[in-house]
Amino acid sequence: MAELSPLAKTGAVAASQTGAVTAPRRPRHPAVRVAAVVVRRALMLVVLLAVVFAAAEILPGDAASATADRGARAADIAARRHLLGLDRPVWERFADWMAALPTGDLGTSARGQQVTDLLADPLPNTLILGLSAFVLTVVVSLLLGCWAAARPGRLTDRIIGHASTAAFALPEFVISVVLLLALSLWTGWLPAVTVTGSDGKPAQWSMLIMPVIALVIPQTGWNVRIVRGALADQAATPHVEAAHLDGLPVHRVLLRHQLPGAVPAIATGFATSTGMLLGGAVVVETLFNYPGIGAVLAGAVASRDTPLIAGVVVCAGAVISLVLLAADMIRQATLGERA
Repeated sequence: MAELSPLAKTGAVAASQTGAVTAPRRPRHPAVRVAAVVVRRALMLVVLLAVVFAAAEILPGDAASATADRGARAADIAARRHLLGLDRPVWERFADWMAALPTGDLGTSARGQQVTDLLADPLPNTLILGLSAFVLTVVVSLLLGCWAAARPGRLTDRIIGHASTAAFALPEFVISVVLLLALSLWTGWLPAVTVTGSDGKPAQWSMLIMPVIALVIPQTGWNVRIVRGALADQAATPHVEAAHLDGLPVHRVLLRHQLPGAVPAIATGFATSTGMLLGGAVVVETLFNYPGIGAVLAGAVASRDTPLIAGVVVCAGAVISLVLLAADMIRQATLGERA
């Protein structure tokens, strides 16, 4: 009979002492992992909506007084407050709103309009703006990040690193003002404001250029650094070092060996940018008079219109959650292939 190795002897002794060998933890099925992520995102969205209702309750005034006619009597405002249900506890109104949410009912605004009707035109416009900025951010970030990673420590790498840090530090409203001055007021190349057509969308595609650029610049700065850092981490792995020792061209090592391993970190960075893009869109749309949810949200906050605010938040939250879910699935699929 063959003699056991020291490691096997140690395991046998441990098993004899405990009476059983602990089985390794079985990995969860991919569908179970996806379901867990979906439940977690849904719970986070519910908590966010609860915070929105609570924050609207804390603000001074309410929808009844904010939307009342000038000179309205106190009795009229009280009757309107009762009509809007504002005399009920906030948790009851939140529960009723959440109960109707699965059916697609986002409630009624303070002015008596359905929230879904109010968002029917602005939401697609914001999605067009955000998607255009997202695609351009992904393309430019990958190009600049790979370009810097292919020349580590050189002048190009340093310039891209410093420029990306400066770009991320610039707020969207500052970039928007500079673009308005440079491309509209001083040169007249692009229209300063967005004019809508009969369909509620921008009348010309050129009206999208400055809002998209204002959103892309800071998010490109953020993601270039993520791409560069993820590729730098992969450059220190043994298989990448072996590829360099084999004499493979730099671009081939970068694209075939470094970039696939950096995909999880890069995908997470791009997914995070989704929320920043939608948040920045509120400011950018206001400055450029773009017909998106930014103006709707600003008006809803001024009117203390809680259902309308919650409707905007749930639409934006659903988009962000879907993008984050896609990033999680990409990460799990990539790590699964490595395993």
